[in-house]
Amino acid sequence: MLEVTGLEAGYGAAQVLFGIDFSVAAGQVATLIGRNGMGKTTTVKSVMGLIKPTGGHVCFLGNDLTGEQPFKLAQAGIGLVPEGRMIFPTLNVRENLVATAANHSGSARWTLETVYELFPALAERADNLGSQLSGGEQQMLAIARALMTNPRLLILDEATEGLAPLVREEIWKCLSMLKQSGEAILVIDKNIDELTRIADHHFVLEKGSIVWHGNNDQLLADTSVIDSFLHL
Repeated sequence: MLEVTGLEAGYGAAQVLFGIDFSVAAGQVATLIGRNGMGKTTTVKSVMGLIKPTGGHVCFLGNDLTGEQPFKLAQAGIGLVPEGRMIFPTLNVRENLVATAANHSGSARWTLETVYELFPALAERADNLGSQLSGGEQQMLAIARALMTNPRLLILDEATEGLAPLVREEIWKCLSMLKQSGEAILVIDKNIDELTRIADHHFVLEKGSIVWHGNNDQLLADTSVIDSFLHL
C-alpha cells in the first residue's frame, strides 16, 4: 500500500533523514518508533508533502507521490492525524468533521453517525467550538476528522502525547477497534506496551535511519532493541 524507499529530507542545510525505507500493507498496523528527535515527525511530514524530500520515493497504491502537495496525498487516500491536533478552533465539532469530509476509499464507511458512535463524547459536544474542548476531546476530534475522509491509510503522529491516562486508554481502544475492522494504520507513539498490543510490524528510527524492523513477536523477543533505541 505505502512504500517509502530511500527517503531523504531535512530543514535547509540540516539533513534529518538518511535513506528511510519502510512500508505499510493493506489492513496492517505498522509503527514508526524511536526516541525524541530521531526524525519520526520529519518522516511523516515528508510522506505527506509538508516537507519536500531531497531524495527517495513515496509510493501509495502504486503511484509515485514524492513531493506532491499535501492535498494530493489526502485525495489519494491518506488521512493524517497530525502532532498537535491542528483542529479548527473557531469551528464547532460538527463543522470540523464535515469541513474535510470525503470518500477517498470509495466505501463511505465513515459518516457523522459512525464517528459519533466511535466517540460518543463528540456527539455530546457537537455544537461546541474546537477551542472549548479539552485536550482529549480535541484529539478525538482530530482522529474523527481524519476518518471522515474515509482514508485507505490512517497516519497518527503522537496521538496520545500529553493526554490523561483515561483518555489515552480510550484512544488505544479506538485504534484497536480500527485494526479489527481492517483499517491500515501507521502509528508514531512512545508507548511501546500499547503499540505491541495492536501492531503487526515495527520500524525503529535512530538519527534519521531505520536501524531495525520486524514483526511484533520479533520486537518483544529482542529486548536489546528496546533497551538500545527506545528507552529514554
